[in-house]
Amino acid sequence: MSWYQLAVGAITGALACSCAGYAAEGGKEMVLNPEFKKPGEGSLPAHWSPWAQSWPGASCTVRMVREGLLVEAPGKPYALGGVVQEVEGVQGGQAYAIEAVCTLDGIQSPYRSVQVRVGWTNDGKLVHPAGRLVRGPILVGKTARFEDVLTAPDEANGARLSLEVKWPHGGSVTWKRVSIRPGTAPPPRKVKVGTVYLRPRNSTPAKNMDLWCEQIDAAGKLGLDIVCLGEAILVVGTGKSHADVAEPIPGPQTERLGEAARRNRTWVVAGLVELDGDTLYNTAVLLDRDGRLAGAYRKVHLPREEWIKGITPGDAYPVFKTDFGTIAIQICYDWFFPEPAALFALKGAEIIFAPTWGNTKPDADGRAEGETVFRVRARDNGVYMVPSVYGGNSIVIDPLGRILASSNGEQGVFWTEVDLNAREPLEWVGYWRSIGPRHRMPHTYGPLIEEPRGPNH
Repeated sequence: MSWYQLAVGAITGALACSCAGYAAEGGKEMVLNPEFKKPGEGSLPAHWSPWAQSWPGASCTVRMVREGLLVEAPGKPYALGGVVQEVEGVQGGQAYAIEAVCTLDGIQSPYRSVQVRVGWTNDGKLVHPAGRLVRGPILVGKTARFEDVLTAPDEANGARLSLEVKWPHGGSVTWKRVSIRPGTAPPPRKVKVGTVYLRPRNSTPAKNMDLWCEQIDAAGKLGLDIVCLGEAILVVGTGKSHADVAEPIPGPQTERLGEAARRNRTWVVAGLVELDGDTLYNTAVLLDRDGRLAGAYRKVHLPREEWIKGITPGDAYPVFKTDFGTIAIQICYDWFFPEPAALFALKGAEIIFAPTWGNTKPDADGRAEGETVFRVRARDNGVYMVPSVYGGNSIVIDPLGRILASSNGEQGVFWTEVDLNAREPLEWVGYWRSIGPRHRMPHTYGPLIEEPRGPNH
């Protein structure tokens, strides 16, 4: 599966989840000449201006045709072109439904190359330099659709709407129509997310199971939607090996955890040791509110302490749909590598849970320790990260890298409420989940997917 397919899948899922309930209210169309029918000066439709580039040599040709507004650049693979309109009558705090439709011909990477941008303005000056990208494109054949509802900042009294084509590589885009109308945004998608700090000592697997189920009960009393337990929860503090506690999944261990999830009506992430035939895996399971096994992730990156014991690595990065959003799970040593979190995010994960034996200790002597690395993984990919650890602190991190909840050296359940519909922008780049995937250059990443060939130091 290509990066573009992953990105489109993530956008499709986001539209299905986040845009549910978005609706135009039948208010006045705010875009002038929304179907590009009225001619203006030169080759452009009335009320539309060129989306200007600072270097004319990189410009696409933009002109009215019978089908709409054609943007193309034969012989200029890295050209740029489009149109922009200053929209008047915006009211701060009002939600606006934005829609756009175009047809694509020969565009290699639609998600990267075709975009609709709304920049809120105050007396003609941009409130944020990057504006906000409208969700899309969603492809049906050659037709691409953009659909979103954006809320104008309180200080906004206008909007700069731009239809942009970037790097067409010989393809063309024909814009059919675009619309901005007053709309109704969905309510916040609030989720109570929890993590556990618990490190049993001088224990047994049976006692450990009791202790972890007590944490699930505590999460239930707090009304959490989901809680993350630790890695290999029946190994830590028991003196047992991974092989000693390994069982099939599903099996007695998932049944016991499932009972706790069911009585507390909460989703549970828990690290176990899986026995599949004669193969051992370090596995984390996801149990739903009814206690059913909803998914499992087999740890892909194994440190020497594990592969020397005969544990087999997993080879997949699944994401899981829940009743509140899309999540993923990674395990401990995975956090040393940037690729897992990037893949999960490209597949649409909004929260990554991380049962972790290692630590999230703060930096020491200038070295980036676990706490910083987890925060960077969250920031790199625009996701929430939720590690449950045995060293340092179990924490909940937001997509900008801020720690929202921490065990702070204490034992128990620690949580926060997040809004998965919130789209907080970076200071100058904008909302990273919509921008980062579009700015990736996967055709330059070849060495990342090659097997190591020998010493490099």
